Amino acid sequence: MDQPADFQLLEADGALRAQLTGDWTSRMLGGAAERLRRAMAERSPKIVDLTKIGRCDTSGAFAIVRAADIVKSKRKLEARPETERLMELVSKASETAELPPPPKVSGWNRFLERLGRGLVNLGLEGFDTLAFTGRILSATGKLIANPRRIRWAPFVALAERAGLDALPIVAVTSFFIGAVIGLLGAHMLSQFGAQVFAVELIGIAVLREFCIIITAILLAGRSASAFAAEIGSMKMNQEIDAMQVMGVDPFDALVLPRFMALLITIPLLTFVAAVAGLLGGMLVTWAVLGISPDFFVQRIADQVGVAHFWVGLSKAPVMAIVIAGIGCRQGMEVGGDVESLGRKVTAAVVHAIFSIIMIDAVFALVYMELNV
Repeated sequence: MDQPADFQLLEADGALRAQLTGDWTSRMLGGAAERLRRAMAERSPKIVDLTKIGRCDTSGAFAIVRAADIVKSKRKLEARPETERLMELVSKASETAELPPPPKVSGWNRFLERLGRGLVNLGLEGFDTLAFTGRILSATGKLIANPRRIRWAPFVALAERAGLDALPIVAVTSFFIGAVIGLLGAHMLSQFGAQVFAVELIGIAVLREFCIIITAILLAGRSASAFAAEIGSMKMNQEIDAMQVMGVDPFDALVLPRFMALLITIPLLTFVAAVAGLLGGMLVTWAVLGISPDFFVQRIADQVGVAHFWVGLSKAPVMAIVIAGIGCRQGMEVGGDVESLGRKVTAAVVHAIFSIIMIDAVFALVYMELNV
C-alpha cells in the first residue's frame, strides 16, 4: 500500500540525521520535499537516512537531492544499494557546470561575420545555379535528340495557366500604365507647347520597356511562385523521389514543360501588353489633348516605328528562362517542412523580380552601345 512521503529529524550518536520514510514517488511526494528543504536549512543534519523509505523514482530522488542539497553540502547518505545507485545517477545529472559568459562581440565584428556569411552563401548559390543550369542543358539536349520525349499534356496545361489565365491581368495593368504615361506626358509637355510629342513618349516607353517589364513582373508573381510551390510540395511529399525510383527524370517531367510554356506564352503576353498600353495612352491623349486615334496610330507608325517593339520583344525569351529557372530551382530546394516551402516561394518571387530589373538594365546598356 502506498505511503505518503515523510521524514523526521533524529539525534543519534551525537549527530543529527534526517530519516526519510514512505514512498518518495511523483504521486506521493506532496509537500514533503519543501518541508525537508526548510528543515535542512534550519537545523542542517549531517546524515540523510534513506533506508526506511519504500519506493523511490527519479522524481523523488531529484526532490531529495535538491532539498537536502546533497551535491554541494556533501552530506553523508545512507541508503540501500539500489536507492544509492539511483541517487548517484540523479546527483550526477543534476550537476550543472556554470557556463562562462558569452564573449562580447563588437558591432564591427558582427558586420564582418554577416558579410562573410553572405559571400559564402553567394558562392554556394552560384555553384547551385551552375549545377541546375547544367542539368537543364543536359535535359534539353536529350529532348532535342529525341523529340518524342516532349510531354505535351503538361506543356499545354501549363501554357494555358501561365498564358491565357494571365491575359486579363496583363492587359488591364498595361492599359493603366499606358494611360498614366499619357497623362503625365500630356501634363508635362503642355508646359512647353509640345503636346504632340506625348505620342512618341507613350510609344517608346510602352513598346520598349513597360510591355515586357510589366509582363515579366506579373508572371514572376504568378508563375515563379506557382512553380516553386508545386514542385516544392511534391518534394515535401517525396513524390519526386518516387519519380526517380520509377526511372522518371524530374527535369523531363516537371522542369522542361514549364520552361517551354513560358517561352511560348511570354512573347504573346508581351504583344498583348504592348497593344493594351498603346490603347490606354491613345484614349488619354484623345480625351486630354484632343489627338484623334487616327493621328495617334499614324504618328506611332511614322515616328516610333516597329524597331522599339522588337527591342522589347527580344527580352521576352530571356525573361521566360529566368522566371522558369528561378521558380523551378527554388522548388527543387524545398526541404521537408512547411516553413522551408514558404521561404523558397518567397525567394522565388524576390529573386525573379530582382533578376528581371537587372536584366532589363543590362539590355538597356547593350542596346545603347549598339545605338538601337
